[in-house]
Order: sequence, then structure tokens, then C-alpha cells
Amino acid sequence: MRNFLIHWFITAIALAVGARLIPGIHVGSLPVLLISALVLGVVNAFIRPVLLVLTLPITILTLGLFYLVVNGIAFGLAAALVPGFTVASLGSAVAGALVVGLVSWVLGWLLRPPAVTG
Repeated sequence: MRNFLIHWFITAIALAVGARLIPGIHVGSLPVLLISALVLGVVNAFIRPVLLVLTLPITILTLGLFYLVVNGIAFGLAAALVPGFTVASLGSAVAGALVVGLVSWVLGWLLRPPAVTG
């Protein structure tokens, strides 16, 4: 449960950074931000893998670049599901997904518990 809350908090911070940096992404309020982070996590856990399998041939043909578009589609889908979270275009969604992914990765790396050696 603790890991879920930490991951949710990290995603919310990353989404706030993405909304601040990327024109075309808007999050209305703190409750909308928290709900958006939760919905984004659900979309990434359940819908994005299906999209990846369905788009595998085009992803292979584009040497993996279409994976960015799939991430943008998942990001845009999360925005479509949450009132108050808007994404203006597919380009904004792709850029937002990149920023959220990078910020989440960095924050997750910084906040990870220390390894136990023994």
C-alpha cells in the first residue's frame, strides 16, 4: 500500500511538472491532479499494454518511434476520462507523456529506499 501511495504521489508531481512545462496541457486543481495521476496509472497499467500489442508491427517498422505515439495516446485517453484535465493535441500529449515519464523516473530513483546489504 505504501509503494502505491508513493508511486501515485510521484506521478502527481510529474503530471504537475508536465502541465507547467508543456503548452496545451492543463490541470484544473489539486483534486483533478490527484485523480488524473490515478487514472493515468490505471490507463498505463491496463490499456497501454493492449495498445502496444496492437501497434507492434508499426512500432517495429518505425524502429520504436511509434512507442512515443502510443504513450501520447494513453496520456490523451487519461485526459479524456478526467474532467478538468485537458490536452490540446497529440503533440502535447506525446510531450507530456515524455515529461511525466522522465520526471517520474528521476523522482522514483531519488526516492527509492536504500538497498539492504548483508
